[in-house]
Amino acid sequence: MMQSLYTASTGMLAMQTQIDTTANNIANVNTIGFKKSRAEFADLMYSVIEYAGTSTSDVTKSPTGIEVGLGVRATAINKIFAEGSLKQTDNQFDLAITGRGFFKFELPDGTETYSRNGALKVDQNGTMVNSDGYKLIPEIVVPPDATNISIGTDGTVTVIQPGQVQAAVIGQIQTTNFINPAGLHALGDNLYLETDSSGQPVEGIPGVDGLGTLRQGFVELSNVELVVELTDLITGQRAYDSNSKVITTSDEMLQTTNNLKREEHF
Repeated sequence: MMQSLYTASTGMLAMQTQIDTTANNIANVNTIGFKKSRAEFADLMYSVIEYAGTSTSDVTKSPTGIEVGLGVRATAINKIFAEGSLKQTDNQFDLAITGRGFFKFELPDGTETYSRNGALKVDQNGTMVNSDGYKLIPEIVVPPDATNISIGTDGTVTVIQPGQVQAAVIGQIQTTNFINPAGLHALGDNLYLETDSSGQPVEGIPGVDGLGTLRQGFVELSNVELVVELTDLITGQRAYDSNSKVITTSDEMLQTTNNLKREEHF
C-alpha cells in the first residue's frame, strides 16, 4: 500500500482542525470578550531509509540521508489573549479591562470562573452579576435607591443615594491574572477555568502589580480579525484540496498498477 495515502489523510485531518478552529473564530466575531484560537501543527515521525552520515565509500559519507515524512498532526489549539478593541456603550454597568486580567464569577455550585466579558447587570437583590446571573466576586450589592453608580479605574464602586451629597463606597472590584492565560480551560459562555497549566490565580486591585485598569461604560470586543480569518480559511481549504488530490493521484497510480498484465510467452 502506498504511504502517500496515509500521509495525505493526516494532512486532511489537520486542515479540518484548522478550518474548524477558524470557523469558531468567525462565528464569535461579535462575542464580547472573546479570544481567538490558533491551530498549531507538527510533522510526524520519519521513515528512515538511510541516515545522514552513512559511509558511501572508504572516504565519503552521505551528506543528507534519505528520510520520508509520514504526515502531520495537531499539537495545540492556542488561545490568543491579545486585547480587543473597546466599544463605548454608556451603560454604567459595562466594564472593560485595558491590559491584563480577568473578572471572577462564581457558578451556582461554588466553582470560580474567569472572564474578560464585563457586560454586568444587577439581579433582583442588587447583586452585580453577568448575563447568566453568575455573581461577581468579590460580591458587590448596589442599594435599591442608588441614583448614580460610578466605577473607578481601580475598581472602586461608589454610589449616590437620595439625601446624600457625597458618594459612598460600596465595594471594590478586583481582577485576576494568570502567568499562562493560554493554559486556562475554555468552559464556554465566555468563561474560563483554572488548570495546572494556567498557574495559580493572582488577584489584585486593577492598575496595580501589572493588572489592567477598568473603563466604565465600555466593553471589550472580540479580538478576531475577519480579514486574517478569511485568509486562513482560504489557505486551509486549498491545503485540504491539495491533500485530497494526493489521495486521488495515489489511487490512480494503484489502479494503473492493478491493470498491468503480464505478457505470456510461448
